Amino acid sequence: MLLKINRELLPEAIGSVGANAASLPIFANKSEILPYKLAQVRTPAANILKQEMLAAAGDAVVPAGCIVNAAKYVDVVLLGTRKHYALLLRKLALMPYFGLQQIAEELQAVLQPAPLFTTLADGRRLTYEQLCVMGILNITPDSFYAGSRVPLQDVVERAGRMLNEGAGILDIGGESTRPGSDSVDAEEERRRVVPVITELRRAYPQAVLSIDTYRAATAALALAAGADIINDISAMEADPQMLEVAVRNNAPIILMHMRGTPKNMQQNCEYQDVVQEVAVYLAQRAQLLRDRGVGADKIILDPGIGFAKNAEQNLLLLRDLHTLTSFGYPVLLAASRKSTIGAALGGLPPEERLEGTIATSLQAVYAGAQLVRVHDVKENVRAIRMLEAIKMAGGRSEDHEK
Repeated sequence: MLLKINRELLPEAIGSVGANAASLPIFANKSEILPYKLAQVRTPAANILKQEMLAAAGDAVVPAGCIVNAAKYVDVVLLGTRKHYALLLRKLALMPYFGLQQIAEELQAVLQPAPLFTTLADGRRLTYEQLCVMGILNITPDSFYAGSRVPLQDVVERAGRMLNEGAGILDIGGESTRPGSDSVDAEEERRRVVPVITELRRAYPQAVLSIDTYRAATAALALAAGADIINDISAMEADPQMLEVAVRNNAPIILMHMRGTPKNMQQNCEYQDVVQEVAVYLAQRAQLLRDRGVGADKIILDPGIGFAKNAEQNLLLLRDLHTLTSFGYPVLLAASRKSTIGAALGGLPPEERLEGTIATSLQAVYAGAQLVRVHDVKENVRAIRMLEAIKMAGGRSEDHEK
């Protein structure tokens, strides 16, 4: 009888055979090809990687013409097991040229990832043993999903309900950033959100609050009122002072990919490889913070579903969400009730996109993301926790290769 093995459960299957316990790590290191793509590698480095992976009995895919240095930079796909990569890393340690040391450092970080967490300015720490669910509180009259608009008199009650339903973070925004939307006056944005944050901090002192804004002055006032996290859809591009606000306040910041502004972003959807371009952009924006001494525990990445992407591009980002999880930063997926879900399900309006939203949240679990931002906390939390329970059956601690 031939039994197919779930690849995620391969270590357990190997252990169940009854082999000598000392041999199990050896088999585990040989058991699975782990593919990684290296973007924009110097051509001499690509040729060395090809040679060394072949010598280790693995392989590397390089473009035609690489051997004669037809281009200055190329992309490379590595194909190897943990055993192959261990041999490669030993060789690369002796090669301080062509950027190979940086490649070695990145590969080592992926193969032996450190636990991810987010440290708030007051010292509290968000850990991600389970997917963290962020509840949306829109203090706006025109957000694309009417059910997310919260009248001021109902904010405290709505927030409390979300917390009771399992929200780990509450995200407060005072401006709709749906495609084609006009910006609101900065003073009006502050008038909407700062009193709400003050009241939520008073009502729920231990809650984790996020301010959804791309304006540095709004972020600063929100942090002073009790917000813990900055959620910037422009990744600090709309207001260069946002970097200073984050650094000065020791506040975590969510960096999201977008092109242009919400008003014109859907005119900026041209990509050769949307997944790679989004990933490279976010890594570069994160590096700006790292260059200022900001730790990885203060940075969260968001691919920006629905922002300067069409429906097909959004689906590709959802499919390949795991690409972002190799950078050593928590990843947030914010796809709740967005138009891509409606398009994929035959043109459903926002009010009928709950089930599609839950599917994207489950994809976040499979991809190894750390956070999802949703309108419907209870339904998403229940579906996520059920999938996590299935994946953890038998007491196994998941540690997927991303």
